[in-house]
Amino acid sequence: MKKKVLLMGKSGSGKTSMRSIIFANYIARDTRRLGATIDVEHSHVRFLGNLVLNLWDCGGQEAFMENYFASQRDNIFRNVEVLIYVFDVESREMEKDMHYYQSCLEAILQNSPEARIFCLVHKMDLVAEEQREEIFRAREEDLKGLSKPLECTCFRTSIWDETLYKAWSSIVYKLIPNVKALESSLKQFAAIVDADEVLLFERATFLVVSHCQRRQHRDAHRFEKVSNIVKQFKLSCSKLAAQFQSMEVRNSVFAAFIDGFTSNTYVMVEMSDPKIPSEATLINIRNARKHFEKLEKVSSSAPSQYQ
Repeated sequence: MKKKVLLMGKSGSGKTSMRSIIFANYIARDTRRLGATIDVEHSHVRFLGNLVLNLWDCGGQEAFMENYFASQRDNIFRNVEVLIYVFDVESREMEKDMHYYQSCLEAILQNSPEARIFCLVHKMDLVAEEQREEIFRAREEDLKGLSKPLECTCFRTSIWDETLYKAWSSIVYKLIPNVKALESSLKQFAAIVDADEVLLFERATFLVVSHCQRRQHRDAHRFEKVSNIVKQFKLSCSKLAAQFQSMEVRNSVFAAFIDGFTSNTYVMVEMSDPKIPSEATLINIRNARKHFEKLEKVSSSAPSQYQ
């Protein structure tokens, strides 16, 4: 089951850098050596089971953009499930950026009216921290107004912090079939093991695809922080010719376990009772694998709007 995802925006806005970080295991500083995208770069990313993201990274040079709306219009904008449009927050050509975005929306409305629209206000690290929220809210209001009659969801992002993972996790979550059944099973599993929280990560990208929270947690950005930290640790392991399999973190007030779960996921179980033996939790994780493997196969074989 393939789902077509368009990644668009002006040249230099950061599209290819974020794609490389999320899907190709780049770290932020290494993206500086990436060149500009020429025309359209296609990549197929197997995500959960049979779910494949057919990612079209569209070069943002003016000649290419004009071509997308003219001779390639039907090819580019037909059967799109998701449009991700990236804006450089410090662009000096905002009027032109908005013009191209509006042209994309018109083409989407004509060819894929059911597509979901996401706007990433990118490179927010270049904005003074005390101004970020105000600037983002103003930009979000403009984009939502410009997008009508379509609806868009906006995120502020940077390759230097957890906001990039938060945005892409939210986008991918919208593409997972039968996600409510997955969340229901996670809730049952969390109750059985008496966990405060259970997170489900996609194995390759370590994006959070689902979670169950049974007790309040003060850090609203913990999913993305954990994802970022573990992914960097996995990369460090690979440089030493070692393979990351599992991790346990424990102190006097909590215990957390990260372990391989299904063939496409890792699971993190966090609990506030450190007296529960590690072996008991690991046995419960192992026993739950078969159920989630079966659920994953059912979810990934669900019919898609576009094949």
